[in-house]
Amino acid sequence: MKTTLTRFAVVAGAGTAAFAMAVAPASAVPSTVWTVTPSPTGFSAVNSGNIVLTANIPMTCTTSSASGTMASATGNPAAVASITAINFGTSSSPCTSVLGNVTTVPTTPWAVVAQDYNASTGVTTGYVNNVKAKVTAGACVFNVQGKATATYTNATGILAVASVSGELVVTSASGCGTVVTTATKPTFKGNYAVKVSGTTTIPKIVGSNP
Repeated sequence: MKTTLTRFAVVAGAGTAAFAMAVAPASAVPSTVWTVTPSPTGFSAVNSGNIVLTANIPMTCTTSSASGTMASATGNPAAVASITAINFGTSSSPCTSVLGNVTTVPTTPWAVVAQDYNASTGVTTGYVNNVKAKVTAGACVFNVQGKATATYTNATGILAVASVSGELVVTSASGCGTVVTTATKPTFKGNYAVKVSGTTTIPKIVGSNP
């Protein structure tokens, strides 16, 4: 009886594993064709809410904007947009921190990279790549580079950037004491409302498998 039960368990387990192997690839295949509408197109984006760079202390911008181009692409991951200009704060509304006003000088282009698409929600998951910037907060000056996890929602046109610790690194720092060092792991969070340049049209990104 024990031998029969053992054989049954082995057969059942093998059957379950085979079923899982058959089902998993179909549900886990990532998108490889990215259709941007319209394509190619220029885009502009403005912040929706505060933009916050945290490098042990928060540095908050109430004003930020970006612009660049978007286009359909193939591959995974695939760059679906190039951010050719981005600014943080203005002379009348500077970014702030406990160290003083914050000035950020980006080195562009940055890239919006797509990795996954949820057809039921219209949300593309990916990251902003090639992030590079020189940040000055009072006497503290440091350079940041890396990437930042992000999502794009077709219904709202919101590019939501929410990096996790370790995606961005400080490559150099001076005048910051122990507040910001090369061991610091900054995070970058904020939402941008994206429109086709000069219009109120929200561009769409759709991922599929041909």
